[in-house]
Amino acid sequence: MNQLINFRIFKYATLLLAAVFIFKKSDAQRVVHYDLYVKDTMVNYANKLKRAIAVNGQIPMPTLEFTEGDTAEIVVHNLLNESTSLHWHGVFLPNKEDGVPYLTQMPIAPGATYTYRFPIVQHGTHWYHSHSGLQEQIGMYGSFIMHKRMDDKNFRKGIDDLPTVPLILSEWTNLNPNNVHRMLHNASDWFAIKKGATQSYAEAIGSGHLKTKLTNEWKRMLAMDVSDVYYDKILINGFNTTTLTSIDGRPLKAGDKVRLRISNGGASSYFWLRYGGGKITVVASDGNDVEPVEVDRLIIAVSETYDVVLPIPEENKSYELLATTEDRTQSASYYLGKGTPQHAGALPRLKYFEGMKMMNDMMKMNGDLDDMGMDMSLNQMDMNNVMYPEITGEEKKKKGDSMDHSMHHSAGENIVTLNYAMLQSPGNTILPKDAPVKNIRFTLTGNMNRYVWSMDDKVLSETDKIPVKKGEVLRITIYNNSMMRHPIHLHGFDFRLLNGKGDKAPLKNIIDIMPMETDSIEFLANTEGDWFFHCHILYHMMAGMNRVFAVGDYKNPLLPDKAKAYKMLQRESNMLHFMIQNDFASNGNDGELMLQNARWSLTTEWRLGYNNMHGYETETHLGRYVDRMQWFKPFIGFDWRYRKMGMNEEEKNIFGQKNEKDNRAALSLGFTYLLPMLVNFQAEVYQDGIVRLQLMREDIPLSKRWRGGFMINTDKEYMADLRYILSRNFSIRGHYDSDMGWGAGLVVNY
Repeated sequence: MNQLINFRIFKYATLLLAAVFIFKKSDAQRVVHYDLYVKDTMVNYANKLKRAIAVNGQIPMPTLEFTEGDTAEIVVHNLLNESTSLHWHGVFLPNKEDGVPYLTQMPIAPGATYTYRFPIVQHGTHWYHSHSGLQEQIGMYGSFIMHKRMDDKNFRKGIDDLPTVPLILSEWTNLNPNNVHRMLHNASDWFAIKKGATQSYAEAIGSGHLKTKLTNEWKRMLAMDVSDVYYDKILINGFNTTTLTSIDGRPLKAGDKVRLRISNGGASSYFWLRYGGGKITVVASDGNDVEPVEVDRLIIAVSETYDVVLPIPEENKSYELLATTEDRTQSASYYLGKGTPQHAGALPRLKYFEGMKMMNDMMKMNGDLDDMGMDMSLNQMDMNNVMYPEITGEEKKKKGDSMDHSMHHSAGENIVTLNYAMLQSPGNTILPKDAPVKNIRFTLTGNMNRYVWSMDDKVLSETDKIPVKKGEVLRITIYNNSMMRHPIHLHGFDFRLLNGKGDKAPLKNIIDIMPMETDSIEFLANTEGDWFFHCHILYHMMAGMNRVFAVGDYKNPLLPDKAKAYKMLQRESNMLHFMIQNDFASNGNDGELMLQNARWSLTTEWRLGYNNMHGYETETHLGRYVDRMQWFKPFIGFDWRYRKMGMNEEEKNIFGQKNEKDNRAALSLGFTYLLPMLVNFQAEVYQDGIVRLQLMREDIPLSKRWRGGFMINTDKEYMADLRYILSRNFSIRGHYDSDMGWGAGLVVNY
């Protein structure tokens, strides 16, 4: 009888354990389903009704939340009139789910529905965005949160159980992002005018920096800046100002702490983060836990994420977390608590000429940076400090102002700013010691004048995929030889940031590399596929600063012809850009049309007189930039002109050569070269042997809006002009032309 009872107890216990096991297993494999409807919309963030892209009717896109062990099933319904895609930034997944058109999948066509499905095998703060064209700039970004399981051995009491809010930072421009991209490639200084960052000659003289300005242009550099684009509005979770007074229905009170999961979903802006309620405690970066570190402020790179813990010190006060663009032109606020606002304080204006002076010291005449023997890495030495009044001690606290506590120190010596050397993983991150190691070095390169961004002086369209054996450790050293910061992102993996913490080096998927810095990262390439590696400033990525790691020999079922698809990807980051301008003047009409990509340039210039004495002339050049700095461009040309100046009159150039200006149609060979002071030297020989040499410079910044220019050549032609910029597309111009005389009119440019 006892044996029968024991057998039944054993049987029921076994069934109970099996049921618990099945329940646990099904719970661990819970499918979390989202439907995302991508649709055009209209928004008014900055006093203009403009096109944007909303998902499920909202910007930013919905926050997607999972728990480690779930399976994500995300169905994208493309209701746009253009293709789209979604990339899961920082998420470990099969390569075909990574969401990069022409690299891991084909674009999602208009009207199509597409399903992404992958296991959630990690936790942390991440985000997701479109990887199609410039869609990220106009609304396609959102938070992607993966929670720890409650039984996770790495669950941190007092951190992981705090009230938590995801925040995603972004910028808004009233311009079409395609126009933004085109303006950058055409060296428009409209954004500098909007920022007050033209650094003109009048401003240089007024501030005692004429020598600095002259040295800057002698070394062929444009004005100093810390970011590319002027934005009309900064947003946090889609709003410029937001207040959080409660979480899950419970009001915030004194002594509370709040964990913010912050993602920088901006297309090109870095943000300073500062808090009006005390220190900021950083507890995670790029979704990976770090040992808590207290700072006064931090700068969050484009696409980077940080988890921070903020205190609520007192009742009846509302404490501001202020996100300010690196160029300090725009901010957005997120308040914690209810009551009297406690502001973080506006950051003072950058000292641009001090930055220009620093840049002059760093730049060699050949365009390389001179680190002057300094071993710079990990954001530990911010060369831009010379531009920060709160650091140099020139920002004095005025009576009644609301500057933050970090500016109370006259020289700023007590301001603690986060840098990568401070980050340490709570656990061991060492890679297998027996894995083979592949060493790679990249130099980040670029040309601000033409807005071409590259690695090792090559854009993506000029390179093949980099083969990597599955199971190799890839150790990458990156040196930044450009004057811009670059947030470099690795798809599909976290890398160890080699920052001196040994076995506890922090894990990240973004590394912000400042000018002249050299940083090293490493990761185990244990997942097959083609993985993107690129600068995450959207306009830099689209200008060519990309590479692809081909791990193993992955047969992607979504891309039957990978070679053809890769060519499409290469083409996307080397698109042609168009520019045209025309001067409708009193003495005639002259203008220019330009079509260019990273290497090639097709230009046509024309001048048309309003009477027969002036006639007409056009010059067309097709050239290719062949040197590393893109200062040298050989070209072939065609010159076509007619002027009724007297058919028997023979003119000669300064070489004594016959110069038939009356009626000419001739092919030519020549080159242009950028001289010091940003003067273009052009040498051209025509099919009839005539040689012409020319010096020209346009857009000399005389003041914030006044621009000068000149041209002189050996055909005894010369021109001088003065132009006042009214707006992005219109200017008033006066000029003298040796052929056409005095003129004044309206310049229209696009």
